[in-house]
Amino acid sequence: MKIRDGLLLAGLLGSAAVSYGQSEALPLVPTGPLVLGAYAQGSFIIAHTPAVKHLAVSHPTGLELNLQRQTNGAEPWHAWYRYPKVGLALVYYDYHNPVLGRSYAASVYLNKAFWRTQRQELSFRVGTGVGYFPSRFDQATNHKNTIISSRLNATLQTRLEYDVALTEHLGLLLGVGLNHYSNGATTKPNFGINLPTVLLGLNYHQQRPLRPLNAPPAPAPADIGQNYLNLSTSVGWKQRNETDSRRYLVNSVTLAVGRRVNRKSSLVAGLEGFYDRSLAAQLQDTARVGERLPDVKKAGVYVGHELLFGRMAVVSHLGFYLYNPYKSNNFYYERLGLKYHFTDRLFGNVDLKVHRGAADVIECRIGVKL
Repeated sequence: MKIRDGLLLAGLLGSAAVSYGQSEALPLVPTGPLVLGAYAQGSFIIAHTPAVKHLAVSHPTGLELNLQRQTNGAEPWHAWYRYPKVGLALVYYDYHNPVLGRSYAASVYLNKAFWRTQRQELSFRVGTGVGYFPSRFDQATNHKNTIISSRLNATLQTRLEYDVALTEHLGLLLGVGLNHYSNGATTKPNFGINLPTVLLGLNYHQQRPLRPLNAPPAPAPADIGQNYLNLSTSVGWKQRNETDSRRYLVNSVTLAVGRRVNRKSSLVAGLEGFYDRSLAAQLQDTARVGERLPDVKKAGVYVGHELLFGRMAVVSHLGFYLYNPYKSNNFYYERLGLKYHFTDRLFGNVDLKVHRGAADVIECRIGVKL
């Protein structure tokens, strides 16, 4: 998948750090007002690799329905990020191409305003979710679909939105964004689909303009400046290529040390080992009879950052292989994902491991904080 998945999650890191120019971000209602939206979308497909050029000829159109709620300070992180909106979106696309067909997606997102007046708002939105494609790659019936090889795919989106009031409650929305769909190399071919998009639609605001709330700032978390250890393990499955339909198990074990440096951020560094069984199958296909095969296990060291939203965190790592006898990839790797603390000790992750912009495997991780 020759795409830059990191750009989308990096957008989340950037959007959360954008300063919020107006103090009137927080409404004076207990649960925060709602915003209902309906938008028409027009797109084109980026031919990011020669293998998808034959599909980058149509102009997909879509429809989005969404529901947003203004955060109100019920959780400390609301104030740390100057009260973003949280939302749920349902997105339909018609690709106007029988090879690709249609797609349906549901995603959750954050919408961060960085300029607001009584009648206008400019905001940045980023989200993630799950997409469903009825038409996928099939060697016998749909071999031209090199973009999508599984019905279920992850979706990532980033967007700049401008909302201007038409009436007290009704707003006209204009937007530009990027939608991405991929299965993270769980099955192949998986070059993924990238859709630059323009939007036009309407928002219904339950309350507009928003009124300020003179609430005292939340106290700083007690664990700022404290060190901790994480011990975790992950599993994932990947397909080696289009001709081998088997899915191979990928494992990892990680020991990491971290330190919370402020309200929003933790820094981490760790050691980890990997065992990718698809590499053993790949070696056996290419090895000569009697040849001694290199070890496919790998070990590495990484440094990273966690952007904190209460119990949830956006994870970004950069790692380097220290033990890598079978040179099946570059000497470094990246990881992007979401982490959630079920308790103060127990956490889980869903991560995408990447080699030089190409997805390697989706990791499902479970761990303990010591």
